[in-house]
Amino acid sequence: MFSKLSSILQHAVEVLAPSLPLQEDFVYHWKSITHYYIETSDDKAPVTDTNIPSHLEQMLEILVQEESERESGETGPCMEYLLHHKVLETLYTLGKADCPPGMKQQVLVFYTKLLGRIRQPLLPHINVHRPVQKLIRLCGEVLANPTENEEIQFLCIVCSKLKQDPYLVNFFLENKLKGALSNSVLGSPAASQGEVLTNDTGQSVPPGTTCDLPATEGAAATASSSVSPTEPQEPSESSASHIHQDYNLVNSLLNLTKSPDGRVAVKACEGLMLLVSLPEPAAAKCLTQSTGMCDLLTDRLISLYRALPQSIDPLDIETVDGINWGLDSYNVKEDASAFPGKRALISFLSWFDYCDQLIKEAHQVTASAMAKCIRERFLIGVMEPQLMQTSEIGILTATALLHRIVRHVTSEALLQQIVYFLLTEKREPETLRDIQKSPLRHRLIEHCNHISDEISIMTLRLFEHLLQKPNEHILYNLVLRNLEERNYTEYKPPCPEDKDVVENGQIAGAVDLEEDPLFTDLSPDNMLSKEWLSSSPPISPDHQRNDGKTEVHKIVNSFLCLVPDEAKSSYQVEGTGYDTYLRDAHRQFRDYCAICLRWDWPGIAKAIEKCNLEAPFFEGHFLKVLFDRMGKILDQPYDVNLQVTSVLSKLSLFPHPHIHEFLLDPYVNLAPGCRSLFSVIVRVVGDLMVRIQRIPEFTPKLLLVRKRLLGLEPDGPIVDHMTLLEGVIVLEEFCKELAAIAFVKFHSSTTP
Repeated sequence: MFSKLSSILQHAVEVLAPSLPLQEDFVYHWKSITHYYIETSDDKAPVTDTNIPSHLEQMLEILVQEESERESGETGPCMEYLLHHKVLETLYTLGKADCPPGMKQQVLVFYTKLLGRIRQPLLPHINVHRPVQKLIRLCGEVLANPTENEEIQFLCIVCSKLKQDPYLVNFFLENKLKGALSNSVLGSPAASQGEVLTNDTGQSVPPGTTCDLPATEGAAATASSSVSPTEPQEPSESSASHIHQDYNLVNSLLNLTKSPDGRVAVKACEGLMLLVSLPEPAAAKCLTQSTGMCDLLTDRLISLYRALPQSIDPLDIETVDGINWGLDSYNVKEDASAFPGKRALISFLSWFDYCDQLIKEAHQVTASAMAKCIRERFLIGVMEPQLMQTSEIGILTATALLHRIVRHVTSEALLQQIVYFLLTEKREPETLRDIQKSPLRHRLIEHCNHISDEISIMTLRLFEHLLQKPNEHILYNLVLRNLEERNYTEYKPPCPEDKDVVENGQIAGAVDLEEDPLFTDLSPDNMLSKEWLSSSPPISPDHQRNDGKTEVHKIVNSFLCLVPDEAKSSYQVEGTGYDTYLRDAHRQFRDYCAICLRWDWPGIAKAIEKCNLEAPFFEGHFLKVLFDRMGKILDQPYDVNLQVTSVLSKLSLFPHPHIHEFLLDPYVNLAPGCRSLFSVIVRVVGDLMVRIQRIPEFTPKLLLVRKRLLGLEPDGPIVDHMTLLEGVIVLEEFCKELAAIAFVKFHSSTTP
């Protein structure tokens, strides 16, 4: 009570007393603080019961006022006094001792306000960055510390200053020499025993000796009109191998990310985000090699993943929102759509989002190290066993989580590591006997054809979103490496006498659909009707343009006429024509072109004379499974068919000439034993024509099913052959979609 009364009296005296020059006033307040420690005998009274907070506040106000009265960059006598008399160093010592109790909090507040409110650069001066560095070490030492809020505010203001002037970070990389002396190390102080540091002149200073400027130089420095920065010195090559650097600013922030106070943890994460984005290579190297940041962030990701329930509904994983690492404030009591594990799921996805954003903002060295750590410790160590297990529920949950991760990853470095984890780094053509040498890739692709439709759909969705990511290796590994040599084609040198020879409306040597080897297993009685065959556009001798492109209208008609009229139903429902796909195809193709812009793809296919057509062709495991699935479109569920055709249409949109030829050119001369997307559909249509004849009232049933799928008819009695009818509808729509894609791609290639 007495101390508070004396504080009030002192304030009254200060108000009534004549104003002193700023420097005298500043010195008076500083002397008042130091005299307290000389005169007081009660070191247990809290600092709030003393005049120290008031004196510190007055000192800060004086410094701010002094700066505002001077020209920009000019140092006044009060600031020179603070620097020359090591006021910050003394305050650090008092804060470390926390004498009187609560002094550490006051010191942290003073440092924070000083760095935040003074505009001129202070950190370059050794009598600022040295005590700041020491104070940083005191932060985050104890979790749930009463000074946590002040600690994180102080650390964040330091981070923001480093963000403004990135070179300053070199003052905060502390050097420790291992077994040998160094001629030149970074000019930052260190506190551990056995260190050899440099002073501001670059001279070595033994341990225990202060690294101050000599008196004459110090006087010259304080007499100058501005604070001259101390330039950090890089270690020489001869000493680099003996130098171990500490990055205590990062270590303190990492400790505070574990704080039970969510606001403190988020602020610590923000501070780390600022530090990893600094462009200084030395800081990035130190951050990855001398701190536990990569391991700590990955460990937290692992622990949050392991806290998830063994089984979560894939729909819940797909639709859960509120995923933002800085706004992880879920309240189960206020959530009407809560489900078991939602809190844990949001926490995991939010932390993954933070790691992704941190890698996206980080220096290339830091980003690469962090992404590799996540791949090795989380993806390979934790997720891979979950994806390789035999439990269908476990596989489904793990795949749904992986799909969510792939869908939302935005950092290039992390995406690259996820791609290598899923697909391997291999780029040579696949062979059938080697596909099992990459167990995870093989298993995931096989899951596209899993006995469980849910697993198949989820895995197909995973690959669909993977294909839309801006990473060239994805498409090359899955598809392009197997089409590089165009050995799916059979090269027939053009003969002059064949140029104008047309037999039965076809070029000489063209394969008639009735003679297609795909139909050799059909009995003579079940051959395709002549009417259906004649509905396909005849191949004219001029179907190849001079530039090698098949005329687009013939390609479009080939797909549109592929499904026979008796199996079509869209023309009887308004708004389901081919033209409805053109707008979507144009938009999607434009998006895919933007993704592939920097991949340096050729504009035309590789010259057939330069291709190794003798090499055996294998379409690759991925296309094999997709083509096999496409071949069963009449016998598998509607949702599976939608997903299979969606992946194939996404593949068809890529602007690579070999993909276009293999998936969208009906007139490509296939080598014996090879199949293309068009030939697979032709075989399906052949099977459909046989089965139509066995279903009474096929066309009315087909129309009814289409209207039900569109919601134009209410659900009623189950229609016979529902799976087949739904498959026919998907097949018709898929052919229209391929026709639209072919048209848009041709139009784009001919438009300047």
